[in-house]
Amino acid sequence: MSHNRRKFLSLTALSAGALTFSNSLFAKNGPHGEYDLPKSISDLQPMKDGIVPISVEERKQRIQKAQSLMEREKIDAIFLEGTTSCYYYTGMRWGQSERTFGVVIPSKGAIAYVCPKFEEDRARELLLPVFGDEVRCWEEHESPYAVILGIVKDRGVRYHKIGMEERVRFFIADGVKKLATGFEVVDATPITAGCRMIKTPAELALMQKASDVTIEAYKAAFPTIRDGMSQTEFSNNISAAFRKLGYSGGASVQIGKYSALPHGSITPQTIHEGDVVMVDGGTSCEGYASDITRTFVVGKATQRQTDVWNLEKKAQDAAFNAIKIGAPCEQVDAAARAVIENGGFSKNYKLPGLPHRTGHGIGLEGHEWTNFVKGNKTPIAVGMCFSDEPTISIPGEFGIRLEDCLYIGEDGPHFFSKQSISIDQPFG
Repeated sequence: MSHNRRKFLSLTALSAGALTFSNSLFAKNGPHGEYDLPKSISDLQPMKDGIVPISVEERKQRIQKAQSLMEREKIDAIFLEGTTSCYYYTGMRWGQSERTFGVVIPSKGAIAYVCPKFEEDRARELLLPVFGDEVRCWEEHESPYAVILGIVKDRGVRYHKIGMEERVRFFIADGVKKLATGFEVVDATPITAGCRMIKTPAELALMQKASDVTIEAYKAAFPTIRDGMSQTEFSNNISAAFRKLGYSGGASVQIGKYSALPHGSITPQTIHEGDVVMVDGGTSCEGYASDITRTFVVGKATQRQTDVWNLEKKAQDAAFNAIKIGAPCEQVDAAARAVIENGGFSKNYKLPGLPHRTGHGIGLEGHEWTNFVKGNKTPIAVGMCFSDEPTISIPGEFGIRLEDCLYIGEDGPHFFSKQSISIDQPFG
C-alpha cells in the first residue's frame, strides 16, 4: 500500500479552520486480509431498524382522495401506466414497454388493471387484491385502448372526461382519444399531484430515514478524500457507504471549475488541495427519496471561496425563512435570489449567479410537484416537501450549492437534515 493511498482528508475542523490531510486506516475485508474499504466505511452498520412501509389502509385512502378530486374536477376516471403513480396508489411496480399496461381509477367504483393477456399471471402475482382484483386483458392483435375505454364506461359516465397521468405516453393517450368519441382526454395532474404533493406522517418518516442514511453515508465517505483522488473513486466510496448502511444510493462529485456546472461535467476530474468539491446525491427508503448537496474545500479555503460559501448559506436561510403556509411558492425563490443578487451577482438566471429555481418538490421521485420558482402561485401547504438549494455558479472558477430538503408542518417548515455549518464543517 502506497503512502498516498493512506493519506486522507480529515473533516474535523482544526483551530485554523481548514480541512487538512491526515492518516486514516483501512479495514481488512478481503478473503486474504487485504484492505478493501476505508475503516470509516467498513465500520458502518445497517440502518434498517424502525422502517414502517406504507400500509394498505393508507393506499386505500389515497384512492379515495383521488376519487374525491376527480369529482371536484369533473373527471370520470384516470389512467396510469405502471410507473410511480401506479405504485403510489396500488403498491404495484411494473414499468413501461411498447405493450400497454396500467390501471384505471374511476371516480366511483373499483379500480381495474389493463394488461397484455400473456402477462396476466405475472400481474396477478404483483397486485394487491384489497384494491380490486379485476384484470382486463388484451390479446396481441387487440386494442388496449378499447379495454381502457370499456372500463371507464362500465364504471359509469357523467362528465365524459378521461384523465391521463403525466407519464402516460402519447401513443396511449392518443389511442384512447381516437376511440373515445364524445369524450375529452384531459390532464390528470390535478388528481395525481393533488394527492402526492401532500405527504402523510408515514411518508415523512420514510423520507426522514432516507435523509438520515444519506448524511451517515456522506460522513463516512468524506474522510476518505485524498490528494490525487479521482472523482470516480470518491463517488464509489460514497456508494460503498450506502451499501454498508443497507441501501442503494450514490452521489455525483464535481471538482473545482466543474462545480460551477449545476449538474456537473463528463470531464474526468481529480481532487487536489484547495479545490472546491460539490457532492450531490441521495438514496431512497421504501421508494421515498433524499437529495442532499454538500460543498466544501479540500484544505484551507481562500477568502473568496469562504465569502461565496457564506453568501450561499445566507440565501439558503432566506429561502427557508420565506416559507409561510398559504404563501405562493414563488416567494421562496424570490427571497433566495434577492440575497444572491444583493451580494453582487447577476439577475434573472444570468451568470455568475443563480441559474435555476431555488427548490423542487420531492417524495417518491427525487423531483416532483411542486417547485420554488418564479411564477408558481401554488400556495404552500402542510405536508408539502421541497429541496432548498440555491446555487451560486461562477463559470471558470467554482460553484457553491447547499441543499437540504424540508417538509411543511402545522407550525411551518422543518429540515430533514441539519444544514452545513461552514465551508470547513459540512455537517450540522
